[in-house]
Amino acid sequence: MTKTLGLALAGLLAAAGSARADLQTCGDAQYDPSQYVCDDGNFLCPIVAGEGLSYCSGACYSKFMYTCTNNALTQLTPLAAGTPFTLTVSNPTAAAVDGLAVDACNLRWNLGIETCSYCPTTGVECPVGNTTVVSAPDTAAGSSTPAMDVIVPGGQAVYLDPSGAVGYTQAHSAQIPGGSITGGLVPYSGGGFVNLNSGGYGWAACPPTAAGGGGTGYTLFAVNADNKATLAGCTPVNLKVNPQPSGTIGAWQYT
Repeated sequence: MTKTLGLALAGLLAAAGSARADLQTCGDAQYDPSQYVCDDGNFLCPIVAGEGLSYCSGACYSKFMYTCTNNALTQLTPLAAGTPFTLTVSNPTAAAVDGLAVDACNLRWNLGIETCSYCPTTGVECPVGNTTVVSAPDTAAGSSTPAMDVIVPGGQAVYLDPSGAVGYTQAHSAQIPGGSITGGLVPYSGGGFVNLNSGGYGWAACPPTAAGGGGTGYTLFAVNADNKATLAGCTPVNLKVNPQPSGTIGAWQYT
């Protein structure tokens, strides 16, 4: 019994020593490089969605929403109203999702599947419809509700449903599920697509086996205080904004 306890204690001490050996030094502090990055040899910033935040004049910031110029933190400029853009997932530590395009299908935003679109069979000329393109909201006029970049009359608005999934309205209908959130979704030039709604914790890519996931590929969720525990098995991600040429139209309608 004594020998067994001694071996167990030795194992614990060895593990602790190994953990300490993994720590690195930043200024006067030690840190875990899997959780933090050291900026300029003195300042610690956390790693969020696989990417270390940057440091600027006493604050850690995300490059998807801010920039640092002459040691001053400045918010990036939202895309101009109506600018067409696509979205790409970013998480350098998650090879399964990093670089995937956001795809519209079954009235949801997904990752790693094909875009679903429709074109009337006669009487109209349609875009190819195999890429998910979004139209930037008019933030200068106070709007923060993007729309799918489509031709169909009435358009297709983007919203967050009560579970946090990103949905868009069916063509010819403005109906959205009760409790959904419209607005608060802003694409930044040179940055990312950010959820500015109160209580937001960024984005998560959920596989079919995770709570809320379904079908094939991944489902995109906006993480918040209410669904954070449910989405614990999902991968945190950022969404990179990719502006498209003026006049780009994604589809007649997305389905």
